[in-house]
Amino acid sequence: MAFNTEPSFQHGQAARTAVLYCNLGTPSAPTAPALRTYLAEFLGDGRVVEIPKPIWLLILHGIILRVRPKKSAAKYASIWTEGGSPLKVFTQQQAQSLGTALQERGHHVSVRYAMRYGQPSIPEQLNAFKEEGVQRVLIVPAYPQYSGTTTASVFDAVYRWGLKTRLIPELRFVNHYHDHPRYIAALAQTVREHWAKHGQSEQLVMSFHGVPERTLHLGDPYHCECMKTGRLLAEALGLSKDQYKLTFQSRFGKAKWLEPYTEPTLVAMAQQGVKKVDVICPGFTGDCLETLEEIQQEAKEAFEYAGGESFNYIPCLNNHAQWIEALADISLGHMQGWDLSAPNAAALATSRTRALAHGAKN
Repeated sequence: MAFNTEPSFQHGQAARTAVLYCNLGTPSAPTAPALRTYLAEFLGDGRVVEIPKPIWLLILHGIILRVRPKKSAAKYASIWTEGGSPLKVFTQQQAQSLGTALQERGHHVSVRYAMRYGQPSIPEQLNAFKEEGVQRVLIVPAYPQYSGTTTASVFDAVYRWGLKTRLIPELRFVNHYHDHPRYIAALAQTVREHWAKHGQSEQLVMSFHGVPERTLHLGDPYHCECMKTGRLLAEALGLSKDQYKLTFQSRFGKAKWLEPYTEPTLVAMAQQGVKKVDVICPGFTGDCLETLEEIQQEAKEAFEYAGGESFNYIPCLNNHAQWIEALADISLGHMQGWDLSAPNAAALATSRTRALAHGAKN
């Protein structure tokens, strides 16, 4: 096996600690060619689509990548910002804010962000850490609820990088934080802030990203963790069971996915006389195509067309101060035992002198 070229080691260098904050990914531009590249990588991941590879690749390259890129590009164009994709903008902001929060608490930790699909890639950022002398890395997925389709795929990318790396840093992984008190508190705060400005609607709809139902029966805990997040958020807000609904969005293909589906549920609610709804997407830590286009635009239109009068989308956690503090708490909880203090220059110099005296070259 051929290994990647390792950065040169220098005796006396500090053993640094880092956090790699990982999100799903985004195309580089709202264009069909960019979407074709992105979707080929995303939908080509066996964790995302669990269909026998030879069959799926024929469908993917023979049909989907010929049709879907143009349609998806138009959707992305409707939410694109001057800074690029909202998901990338918010992910970058979160990583920067996390680094600042850790520094303000007196911890010497480097923070970078990476995308599972697209740029900057996970291997690219792990290589950058090694160049900086990082020897301990905490992998923090931007997914509060664990799923083999998302969280595990991030870990796969790290493992594959490790297969090509001679000196692997000490690695730790955050599997989930769906019931972390600070995460729930941050979600509740965004809802309260929305209610303070716009008033409280008749119903709060919590929409999570969907996955095929078969993944639940195969042992994926995602459905259970979404249900727990929804229950804890409702309790934090003092909502009774008839004041909120938990749904799943973004169904793809003809297979049965986790139910109830978001848009049909909203339509049924409007037809049954519900006039005002608030919608939040607790499983997304940053606004993206699935929240800004699918929910704020498409679901809103469907609800109002069915007779609803007021559809209020509550933004994701994004760069909310309470969420950044929660993210810092989650990260620190998983870095216990690691030295997060600033390097001791005198001790490092002594170590280097000792190594050189024993014949070290650098």
